[in-house]
Amino acid sequence: MPRTRESEALALGHAADAAHSRPGSSSAMHARAVLRLLFGPGDERTFATRLWDGTMERPFAHPDFTLELRNAEGLRRALLPPSELALAQAFIRGDIAVRGDLEAAVGLVDLFADRVYAGASFLRLLPHLLALPRRASRRSEPMRSANGVRAVGRPHEEARDEAAIRFHYDVGNDFYGLWLDRRMVYSCAYFPTGTETLDDAQEAKLDLVCRKLKLRGGERLLDIGCGWGALVRHAAGQYGAQVTGITLSEGQAALARSAIAEDGLGDRARVTLCDYRRLVESHGFDRIASVGMVEHVGRARLGEYFRKAFDLLRPGGLFLNHSIVALDDARPRSVRDRIMDRLWRRSEFIYQHVFPDGEILPLADTVRAAEGAGFETRHAESLREHYTLTLRHWLRRLDAARPEAVALVGETMHRVWRLYLAASARAFDTGRLGVVQVLFARPDFDGPPAFRGQLRR
Repeated sequence: MPRTRESEALALGHAADAAHSRPGSSSAMHARAVLRLLFGPGDERTFATRLWDGTMERPFAHPDFTLELRNAEGLRRALLPPSELALAQAFIRGDIAVRGDLEAAVGLVDLFADRVYAGASFLRLLPHLLALPRRASRRSEPMRSANGVRAVGRPHEEARDEAAIRFHYDVGNDFYGLWLDRRMVYSCAYFPTGTETLDDAQEAKLDLVCRKLKLRGGERLLDIGCGWGALVRHAAGQYGAQVTGITLSEGQAALARSAIAEDGLGDRARVTLCDYRRLVESHGFDRIASVGMVEHVGRARLGEYFRKAFDLLRPGGLFLNHSIVALDDARPRSVRDRIMDRLWRRSEFIYQHVFPDGEILPLADTVRAAEGAGFETRHAESLREHYTLTLRHWLRRLDAARPEAVALVGETMHRVWRLYLAASARAFDTGRLGVVQVLFARPDFDGPPAFRGQLRR
């Protein structure tokens, strides 16, 4: 059979692949040079490496993890052009794998960023990166991204917020059920001693919210962004409150309603599909809780969010806002730092693959917007260390349920969530992110607030 140009090109491609895959190949040597320039000699690192040709480099001490580079072209795509997103997508595609402590491995991203912005260091890396092959690696599962969400409308318009919420939460109740606690609480747990099980720590968090709100039987509680209804059920069942929960996720609402019926709480608890902006019950609630929802609101809508909560709450009522806060962004940062963040595409992995349109703001912005709406700040508590523990519990549980998770969502999505949980745990552990519960009150100038003096008990 005569050889066509296409078959000749294919044969040349196979020959190049074979050359790049042989032990001691030029690609492997360039890859080892890249690792040496980034992280130092192999025996001085805290981790081991394995290349696609079987080459291993091990440290003197026991390694925290093994970094596996599965193909040469994947390494090039991960590092050129350099960005946090490119590194994350290399992991998601399977070009890079980690055996062992994934949270520790995430720390390599910061080390690489430091080398990139050191100028001369990256210039030494560049020839080795350019020497790696450019051909696309073998076909893999497509990566789910938020492009469809962005096509819906402008950020934080109602239709787009609904699409963003569903992108994240409608991955499936069965998937979340693999690694959340038995109540399906998807927010920071509370570990009074640090030794609690995840189930006990999430129950302690639900109780902490109700106690801070001074919740009593018969009082009306609104849970904005109620998730799968854990706080709704706890407040109704343990405190006798009349509770309304709202969510934009049909999957969450369906599970929450089923659990409410199973608990026999239908006369005191309900969950409805509703945007908080659509609620019309002025002064209709004694207490409001918002746990892990304000991150979806956005800076531009923050004032509107707190004004709506203020209108929904009766005078003298309490509002507990539980939110992730950006500790890094609250600190002084130079113009260069901000430019580098943009070039590095910091947080783009989260925006594209996990939380479309999510915005994590400094605590000062949240308090300023709440007080601007008329609230009085009464109490604040950081739970940062508690969220580190929570995320580590979630990651361990997801890893333990790997076969079930992959069967439900596929390899690629499973990697997205492993990376998201591990990176988040590191961000909280290193103080880049925090989580704070702030108790606000709507002043009642006709008489003392219902809670006056009780915060000292």
